[in-house]
Amino acid sequence: MLPFILGLIAGAFALWLPYNAKRRQIKILDEDKQLLHQEKQIVVEFMHNMVEAVAEGSNREAMFQRIIHAAILSTGAMSACIFEKRPNNTLKGIAVEGLFPPQRKLPKSVTSKLTTRAQFLESILKSETYQMGEGLIGQVAKSRRAQLIVDAENDPRIVQHEDPALKIRSFIAAPVLFQGELIAVLAVANPSDGLAFTETDFSLVQSLAEQVGLAVHNSDAMQLQIDKNKLDTDIELASNIQGLLLPKKFPPADHIAFASHYTPAQKVGGDLYDVFALDEKTIAFAIADVSGKGISASILMAICQTHLRHFAQLHRSPSKVLSAINAAMEHTMQRDMFITMVYAVIDLETEKLTLARAGHELPLFYDQHTNGGLDVGPIQSPGMAVGMVPPAIFESIIQDTSIHFGSKDALLLYTDGITEIANNNGDEYGSQRLTDLLRTHGDKGAQELVEQTLESVHRFSQGTGQLDDLTLIAVKHA
Repeated sequence: MLPFILGLIAGAFALWLPYNAKRRQIKILDEDKQLLHQEKQIVVEFMHNMVEAVAEGSNREAMFQRIIHAAILSTGAMSACIFEKRPNNTLKGIAVEGLFPPQRKLPKSVTSKLTTRAQFLESILKSETYQMGEGLIGQVAKSRRAQLIVDAENDPRIVQHEDPALKIRSFIAAPVLFQGELIAVLAVANPSDGLAFTETDFSLVQSLAEQVGLAVHNSDAMQLQIDKNKLDTDIELASNIQGLLLPKKFPPADHIAFASHYTPAQKVGGDLYDVFALDEKTIAFAIADVSGKGISASILMAICQTHLRHFAQLHRSPSKVLSAINAAMEHTMQRDMFITMVYAVIDLETEKLTLARAGHELPLFYDQHTNGGLDVGPIQSPGMAVGMVPPAIFESIIQDTSIHFGSKDALLLYTDGITEIANNNGDEYGSQRLTDLLRTHGDKGAQELVEQTLESVHRFSQGTGQLDDLTLIAVKHA
């Protein structure tokens, strides 16, 4: 009977052993699932904090401060710091919370300052820079691999300090990356429960670092979009202002008609035209082109127009007006910028047209003689571009040129955007085609002459696109 009972007990024990092992395995799996669930919850909450930080649109330092605060809450660490990668490929602490120990030994002369530890340590961490590969932080940055230091007190890579409050017991540092590019290093020190960091903590910090990389990238992308929107608004405003500076109506004249066209290559451009009355019998007009395009060119052109209107009231000689503009802008223009310009005045009583040219394209003159003859060609006039040479040289070269602008005559002023526009073969429109067009259509009115010119240019270019500002002024005598 006894052997039977012993056998029964042994059999039951044999059955219980695998059952118990299975129960333990299930319990371990449940604990792992719970840990995984907790980690997921922590990461989700951390991501929520990151989204809030990005949505706030705060500056980069403030966003990093929110990140390390969320990291401390998520990991239970007593302190944390983010070391940002700088443009010169060094690392610098940008945000810190808690008594995060400096990564270099503190001089004994400053230990007395540790009475205000938090502020002092923060100033130390934010003032020091670290090279790639220097210390544990530099090694993590260089290798782009996270490090878990379970027993930091016995690890030679950890910098320890005399102050017990700065003792590092356990440490985790993880690279913050986006698409393989290093952004920063996230470091946490000393769990608040007094134990060492575990592999679970290590995995969590790496997950948080991944989310930080994504958050920083999204923040940068959002800031770029905000900056772009601001720039677009500024450009739109500059375009509107530039439109206000260009004349929409021209001074009335019994026998003289003006027409113009301006299309910038970008939203704002560097071309200028202006037509204004000096008195009841004199009309002035100008066309100009700044080297370059965009906002800087438009600002320079606005300054030029202001000087033009001012000096035109002081001098009736076009060459003196351009000389005065050159002298006034000598110290306000960058060395690589200049302005080409033609400025002219018409005496409505004497029909005398006087112009001066500062390095601009030669005006084209449609000269209809009273005997039926016709001459079409450029008006030669010497001059250097505004801002290219000192006043003494500029004034020694520029000259006034006068012509009789009589019945049926026409004048065409233009910028190089017209003559230098190219077709699909790379051929430029050129001044000769423009001269031929003026010969054919010079008998038309000013507005029709402008329209014929633009149609010819667009037909020639075959839709290749506009690379430069297009500006025209047509002047026609009835």
